[in-house]
Amino acid sequence: MRVRPATVNAIVACQRGTDVRVSSAQHIAQLVTGAGAQASVIGDGQVRVGPDVVIDTRLASRGSLFIGLPGERVDGADLAGDAAERGAAAAILGHDTQAPLTRILVPDAAAALARLARALVDEEIGRGMTTFAITGSSGKTSTKDLLAQVLEQAGPTVSPTGNHNNEIGVPLTACRVDENTRFLVAEMGARGIGHIRQLCEVVPPRVAAVLNVGTAHLGEFGSQDAIARAKGEILEALPADGWAVLNDDDEQVADMGGRTVARVARWSVTGQPTRDAELAVWAEDISLDALQRGSFGLHAVRQGVHGRVGVSLGLIGAHQVPNAVAAATMALAAGLPLTGVGEALSGARVRSPLRMELVEGPGGAAIINDCYNANPDSMAVALRTVAAMGRARRAEIPGARLVAIIGDMAELGQDATGLHEAAGALAASLGYDEIIAIGEYARSIVDGARAAGGPPGTGSTAGANARVAGKEDAAESLELGPGDVVLVKASRVLALEDVTARLIGHDEEGTAR
Repeated sequence: MRVRPATVNAIVACQRGTDVRVSSAQHIAQLVTGAGAQASVIGDGQVRVGPDVVIDTRLASRGSLFIGLPGERVDGADLAGDAAERGAAAAILGHDTQAPLTRILVPDAAAALARLARALVDEEIGRGMTTFAITGSSGKTSTKDLLAQVLEQAGPTVSPTGNHNNEIGVPLTACRVDENTRFLVAEMGARGIGHIRQLCEVVPPRVAAVLNVGTAHLGEFGSQDAIARAKGEILEALPADGWAVLNDDDEQVADMGGRTVARVARWSVTGQPTRDAELAVWAEDISLDALQRGSFGLHAVRQGVHGRVGVSLGLIGAHQVPNAVAAATMALAAGLPLTGVGEALSGARVRSPLRMELVEGPGGAAIINDCYNANPDSMAVALRTVAAMGRARRAEIPGARLVAIIGDMAELGQDATGLHEAAGALAASLGYDEIIAIGEYARSIVDGARAAGGPPGTGSTAGANARVAGKEDAAESLELGPGDVVLVKASRVLALEDVTARLIGHDEEGTAR
């Protein structure tokens, strides 16, 4: 017997039948010890533990396993008593707290979580589970969500909600596998060299993809070459019979084939990949509707056999086309049929919140809530996508306005000022009627917009309508009318979804025109 843990996130549940298995605290300690850590049990080693595994006491349930992680302000071990009050049966702790539940003491609670996850993953790989891993400077979460929806058509799939892609999120997701799991999808982020290598030690991938090498976290890495070195670690973790899935449209990714012993699959949205690959996948005849939802023909060639299927995405943005093709390539590499992959992509919808969410206000305005994260690449994609939506709306409602509420892009280092100026300049050049900047680099955004002016050759003075605002008053200072399109975009630290909420509330109160 072993634990079948569930996610740390309260809004996600693992619902694959009613056969919920539990384990003993002693067996959990043995799993952790067997994976390379020392563990001792204080209390009833035979207490029944499971199915939930949590790091937040508020999510503790009857019989759950609580992991007391050390934090900057609070040591989670000291909260084990709270977890016990909420029904937790056992806790993995870095030090004993005399809490009224069985305690499994380890030198490092985070390392123990990772080792527990690896032990469970190894067990399911032995039963035939296939592991997938995705990294890249942008698009990881959307690609992961698309891939999961494709794989679910073929069998039970475990995939993270949101972007649980770090040293805590990856093992928590991995702990959700059980004897029914056919596919495990891991999203892997990095803040430095070696991070992805460590995550691959928790979830050893059989199919791994590098989506792109961009400028996200440039301040931490120092250069795009360093980013490429870090992202490529995911390929070095592949076995010889695994699959390296490479973006043939990104030169730095396309050149990574030499970093793996695995088979190589290549994908493109600009035509059939020309480099050697055992599997080639590409999109042709790409078109976008008024809401910027992509349709295309998905082609695949493997062992000389060429297939094609039509795909019509339900997700907003031209950038979702490469995300979908990347997800398709990973699924095809794992042996799923092309027809089923195409059908699943056409039926896929947004799963992770705050990513190009379309919120329609009662007054007829369309608000694009894309404020989970931001970097120069994703900012440019969002600005262009929403500008195209605005042009389509103006064709229907001539008086419709285009508004950008944009804020800081975090972790850009010494290039931050110039990159924020470039974002403001791009917004002005795309014809946004009003640009509202929020955050530490708001002035840089405004300066860039005003210097750019407006779209070349139009005589527009879009940049003159750029201004700095506080998060608290941005919504109240804006009047929205029927047909208006608003982009809300910034890095997570600003939590600009609060602005979206105020915009919706402002409209519902009837104070907008």
